Amino acid sequence: MLQNIRDNSQGWIAKTIIGVIVVLMALTGFDAIIQSTSNSRNAASVNGEDISLDTLNSAMDMQRRQLAQQFGKDFDVSLLDDELLRKSALDNLIGRSLLIQSAKDAGMGLSDASLDQLILQTPAFQINGKFEPTRFDQVLQQQGMSRMQFRERLREDMLVSQLQATIAGSNFVTEPELQAFVKMDRQTRDFATRIVAANPEAVQLSDDEIKAYYDEHADQFMSTEKVVVEYVELKKERFFAEAKATDAELQELYQKEIANLAEQRHAAHILLEVNDKLTDEQAKAKLDEVVARIGKGEDFAALAKEVSQDPGSASNGGDLGFAGPGVYDPEFEKALYELKKGEVSAPVRSVFGWHLIKLLDVQAPEIPSFASLKDKLERDLKTQQVEQSFVDAAKKLEEASFEASDLSQPAQELGLQVQMSGAFGREGGEGVAANRQVVQAAFSPEVLEEGANSAAIELDPDTTVVLRVKEHQKSALLPLEEVSAGIRENLARKKAGEAAKTQGEAIVAGLGKGEESVKDWNVVQAATRSQEGVEPEVLQQLFRMAKPAEDGKPTYAGVNLKNGDYVVLRLDGIGQTKSELTDEEKASYSQFLSSRTGQQDFAAYRQQLQESADIERF
Repeated sequence: MLQNIRDNSQGWIAKTIIGVIVVLMALTGFDAIIQSTSNSRNAASVNGEDISLDTLNSAMDMQRRQLAQQFGKDFDVSLLDDELLRKSALDNLIGRSLLIQSAKDAGMGLSDASLDQLILQTPAFQINGKFEPTRFDQVLQQQGMSRMQFRERLREDMLVSQLQATIAGSNFVTEPELQAFVKMDRQTRDFATRIVAANPEAVQLSDDEIKAYYDEHADQFMSTEKVVVEYVELKKERFFAEAKATDAELQELYQKEIANLAEQRHAAHILLEVNDKLTDEQAKAKLDEVVARIGKGEDFAALAKEVSQDPGSASNGGDLGFAGPGVYDPEFEKALYELKKGEVSAPVRSVFGWHLIKLLDVQAPEIPSFASLKDKLERDLKTQQVEQSFVDAAKKLEEASFEASDLSQPAQELGLQVQMSGAFGREGGEGVAANRQVVQAAFSPEVLEEGANSAAIELDPDTTVVLRVKEHQKSALLPLEEVSAGIRENLARKKAGEAAKTQGEAIVAGLGKGEESVKDWNVVQAATRSQEGVEPEVLQQLFRMAKPAEDGKPTYAGVNLKNGDYVVLRLDGIGQTKSELTDEEKASYSQFLSSRTGQQDFAAYRQQLQESADIERF
C-alpha cells in the first residue's frame, strides 16, 4: 500500500491537488490558515483581545441558570435554543469587553486592597455580619467560579461601573427642560370606565377542541428531561481521626509561633508632601522650623494639627496607633525603631514626603505559654495533615473512578458508600444536585451518553464527589389525561377574554358614533400618572388618548386587562396639578432626568464603541 501511495504521488492527480493547495495558499495566505487553527479555542476577537470558548460557555451556562431561577424549577432549560443563547451571551461578552478596554484606556482601575474590602463587605459572603471564608467558597462553588476568577470578574465589574458613572454622571438638566418635564408629568385625566367582564365559566369546550389544542401545541406538554445519579462523596472531616501530633512537633510549631511576635510601637508623625507646590528642599526646611518650635516647648500634637498634610492622622495630633515591624515605609520604620519613648526624630524622607516622627509608647509582646496554645497548635498541625491526606485521597478517588466501569470499586478502595440522588433536570435539584458542577457533569456527553464516571467534583473546600448516571428519564410527551384540565382552563380563559374584547370594541365603536349605550360609568377625577386604585394598563392608555374636543365631547378607547376583562374608557378632560414644586421635589425630578439622560448617553457611547471596534466572530 505504501508503494501505491509513492507511485500515485508522482501522477497527474497528486500534482493537480498540490497545485490547488499552492493556489489556495497564494490567495488566502499562510496567515489565514494559521489563524483558523489558532482561533479554534476562541469565540471572538475584540480589538485584538480574544474571548475564549470557555468564557462563552460559562456565560451561556450562567444565562441558563438565571432563566431557571427566574421561571422556577418546572422550567426545562433543554428547550432553550442554543444558537439564540450563544448569540445573546457572545453579544454581552463583546459589549463588556469593549467597556473594560475603554475604562482601562481612560486610566481607571481598582487596587487589590479596595477589591479585598469590597469582598469582605459583601453580605452574601457574611455570617452574622462577619466575612466567613467557607461561605465565600460555597457561593463561588455554586456559581462555578474559583476565587481568582471571581476577583477578576469583580474587578472588571467595578471598571465598567466606574466608566458608566463617569459618563452618566456628567449629565445635567437645564431649567426649561425640567419645567417642561414637570408640566407633562403633572398632567391629570378626568375619565370614566365601564368593565366588560370575561367569564370563563360561561365558555363551553368540547373534548375535540381540547385534543386539537393538545396536538397542535405538543411541544408545550413535554416532560422535563431528568437523570438520577449515583455518587461517592469524600469528606475532609473523616481524616481528622487519623491525624496525630507529637509533643516534639508541637514544640517546634510553638517556637515558630512566638518567634513571629514582636513589640508594638505607638507612633505619631507630621507629614509634608513633596509636589509641584512644595519642593523637596522647601518641605525639609519647613520641618526644620517645626523641629525648632518643638525645641522651644510647643506641643507635637498641636503642631501636627496645624502643619501635617496627612488627612488620616493630622486631626488626631498625628497619632498613627500601635503597629509592628513591616507596616511602615522602610525609612520611616528605621527611624521609628531608633527612637526612645517620648523622643522626636530628625526629618525623615520616605516615598510619601518628609516626616517628623514621635515615639509615644512601646508595647512589649505578650508571649503566651505553650499550654495556652497547645490546643490551637495541635489543631493547626492536624489540619495540615488532614489537608494533605484529603488531597491525596481525592486524587486516588479520581484515578480509581477513571479506570472503573462503575463506582463500587472506587468506593470500596477508599471505604466510601455509593449514594443515590433524586431525579433532577438541567436546572438542578436538591442535595448534591444543587451544585451547578454536578448538573453540568451529569448532563455532559461523556457521563450521560457514554456512561462514564465523572471527574472529581469539588462541592466545597471540604467535599469532593464522583458520579455516574444511574437512570436517564428522557423528555416525552405527557398524556392528554394529565394536561387536559390545564388546557381546558387556559382555553376557556382565552375565549372568554376574546369575547369580552369583541363586546367591548363594539361598545367603543358605538360610542364613537354617538350611540349612548353605556349607563353605569365609574367616574374618576384628576387622575395622575401613578393614580392608586387604577390598573397600570388603563393609566397607560388614558395618557395616550387624544384630548376631548373643544366642545367638551369626550373621546373613547378600550384596553384589555391581564385577567381577560375589557375596559371601555371615556376621556372627559385633561387637567394640570397647580401646586408649586418644593425644593425636595425639584431635586428629585432633576436627579431622575439626569439619570435617564445619563443612561441614554451611556447607551449611545456603547453603540459608538461597537461601531468603531474591530470585532471578529469565529
